[in-house]
Amino acid sequence: MEFTDSTNYYFYEQGFSKEELELIESSVSEIPWQKAVAVGGGEDIRDSRIKWVPQNEQWRWLYKKLCDMAIQANDALWKFDLNQIPEQIQYTEYNAPSGHYDWHVDIGPGVLSCRKISITVQLSEPDEYEGGELQLFRGGSSDGPHTEALKKAGCVFIFPSYLMHRVKPITDGTRKSFVLWLGGGHYK
Repeated sequence: MEFTDSTNYYFYEQGFSKEELELIESSVSEIPWQKAVAVGGGEDIRDSRIKWVPQNEQWRWLYKKLCDMAIQANDALWKFDLNQIPEQIQYTEYNAPSGHYDWHVDIGPGVLSCRKISITVQLSEPDEYEGGELQLFRGGSSDGPHTEALKKAGCVFIFPSYLMHRVKPITDGTRKSFVLWLGGGHYK
């Protein structure tokens, strides 16, 4: 029997170049904003705004790059059966003074039940905002310590969708990121 590391995470400190981040920022400006909602939760769970990045020719390079990173992480750690991208990339902005996303998992009913790997890409530099740490709960005491993703533009943080995580409240500025989920058949 082959064992996996089912509560571990994977990251690329510089997954995206400055030029790629500038291209993403200018291209995403054409997409309309939506108010973000949390499945099964009230407005107190999440305060952010989002855009859905279409799966089309313009964005193919971005989907491919994220998939390649997730597959490498999956091969190294979890060995999930992956065969789909069930949703679009979600571009998100958390603005001070109330932007946040409390503890949650990325799986749930419907299409959310197909999510296996969550990918978060940091688009903002650390000096552009305060607070807003992306934290991952990997077990142990509920009050910490928690694993924190690097606050560095271009950093890619990848983890199993069933792990609890949050974005702490933004106290100043704006935190920009995007997320994508890879999936497959139901967990067995």
